[in-house]
This record gives sequence, structure tokens and C-alpha cells, in this order.
Amino acid sequence: MSLETSFERRSLPLEYPFGIARGTTTETEVVFVRIGDGDGTTGIGAAAPSSHYGETVATVEAVLPDLLSVVEDVDDPHQLERIERRMRETVRRNPSARAAVSIALHDLVAKRFDVPLYRHWGLDPAETLETSYTIGLDDLETMRAKTETALERGFGTLKVKLGTDRDLEIVRTIRSAAPDVRLFVDANEAWRPREALRKIDRLAEFDVTFVEQPVSAEDPEGLEFVSERSALPIAADESCVTLADVPAVADRCDIVNLKLMKCGGLQEARRIISTARAHGLEVMCGCMTESNASIAAACHLAPLLDYADLDGSLLLADDPAAGVPMPDGRIDLTGLDRPGTGAVLDVS
Repeated sequence: MSLETSFERRSLPLEYPFGIARGTTTETEVVFVRIGDGDGTTGIGAAAPSSHYGETVATVEAVLPDLLSVVEDVDDPHQLERIERRMRETVRRNPSARAAVSIALHDLVAKRFDVPLYRHWGLDPAETLETSYTIGLDDLETMRAKTETALERGFGTLKVKLGTDRDLEIVRTIRSAAPDVRLFVDANEAWRPREALRKIDRLAEFDVTFVEQPVSAEDPEGLEFVSERSALPIAADESCVTLADVPAVADRCDIVNLKLMKCGGLQEARRIISTARAHGLEVMCGCMTESNASIAAACHLAPLLDYADLDGSLLLADDPAAGVPMPDGRIDLTGLDRPGTGAVLDVS
């Protein structure tokens, strides 16, 4: 076998400006990866780097030749564990670059077996979830309008970005527009510990399911302080980046939010899930603003999760990749009629 590899960068505009506590974006830059087996089968993946984790499209493009050299050197896509280990040894950071290669390899392997990835893993496609749809920070009128649009599109679970001096007003507005949806909130590290507790006490009045990353990831004691006293379950996102972080946050939260773009690959993601379960934690899989070229792979983890926040491709104005069907936000693995992750990338 002689594996063939390539990558390309594209800028993808968002449907709406997307605001969180750290700022607002209008587009996302993605690096697509292709790995072919020389016999006509090609796996695809994508990196959606985040500067918050010290990664950019420039760094992704800089390290991908080294990562793909590992793939070509091993020359066996079925050696997934070996390849991911060697990629970690070759490039210790840049997790989204490693994730893109991991996704493309898993896609290729499942295609070679002519089965969807969930079936290759032995997972039950009926045990799936509904993804949340994220309402980014904006003025109240715009956030209400985005909520109404999400309801019209059939979404029954919303995640609302907070981290402002009008957080309670935002949640009151969203809840009045969508009284029956399941509601998550995400402060993206914006609150101080005592401020978080005051706000969470009020948020509990609006039937919020959980609060994500209320305090800075640089304040583990603050996260523990909040979690021990919170009226609502606490999810750790920025505080739980890699497998090694799971034991460290196990007594400081109720839920861990893994992301392929921050943990570096699908093998690592499954280890995070198993480790979180061993510590009695619930698990959510989240995402950046991404293409279906990477979101599709994360969807195959759905049978292992408690929550899914895999709307990254749904926030794009136009995605060059098709993925796993999500009618009304439900991750429909049984509706996938293609092998691999289900991602199909246009050739433009």
C-alpha cells in the first residue's frame, strides 16, 4: 500500500456573526485533509484551530507535512493507535492538526470495510442524541430572533452564550421566546467564582440544564468552589482539554466537554469518554465552528455521550462538505447511507 496525502485551506463564512465572551467572529478558517489508499478510496478530515489553545491555520499548515509524513511512513491506515501515538511524539501541540489526520484515517479505514464508522466501532446507532444549537452573544432583539429561527428549524435544545453584565436578561429573553426547549448556558470563563454562584442561583429559576465553564480555566480552585455550591450542574470545557485533565477536574465538575479539536483525535476522544465514566462524570462532545468534514466524525461518538453540542457546521453560511443527517437537530446515524464518517467534500 502507498498512502497519498494532501491538504488545503479554505475560509468559510458564518451564517450570523458569532459572539462569545472573548469576542465575535464572522468566518472560520478550516484546513481540509485527504488521505488516499492508492486504490481509489479516500478519507477526509478537517482542522478548525482555535487561537485560544495557541493554534492557527498557519501553524496547522506548518505541521501537517510532518504529521502526514508519519502516516506515509507507517503506510497502514489501520494502525490508528500507532499513528496517533507517533503524531503526538512528532507534534506535541496543534491538536486540531492531529485531529484532522485522525479523522481522515478513521474515515478511510471504515470506508475500506464499507461500513459507517459507528458500526466499525460496534456502537448502536439508535442510542443517539439531539445536538444543541448555539445562540451567540448579540443584542437582545437579535438573540431573540436567532432563537425563533432555531425553533422554526426544529431544534429542541439550545445553548446560550453568556459572560456579560446582562446575562440574566439574556436568559429571560431566550426562555420567553422558547419556553419548552432544553437550555444549556456557557459563560466561557467570564465570571468570578462568587459572581458565578449569584448568577447560577438566578439561572436555576429558568430551568437551565447545566452551566458550562463558569470561571477561568486558570482558577481550578474557583471551579471547585463553584461546583461544590452550585444550584446547577457544572460542565468543564476550557478546564478539560486533554485526557490528563479528566482526573484533575473530576471533583470540580459534573460534566466534561471534549472536543476533537482540542484533544487531538478520535482515539484520544474515546479514552477521554472512558476515563470520565470511570470518574462518575457525564460527557458532552462539543465543537468549534467547523465543517462537516470534522463534525461528521464527532457525530459517531453520539452513542457514548450524554450531551452533544455538534452544531459547528450548522452555523456556517455554506459548508463545502456534507455529513451525518441532523433532522430537527437529531443526530441520525441510522439515516447515514455512506460508509466512513459520512463526510463528502466538494472538489471546488
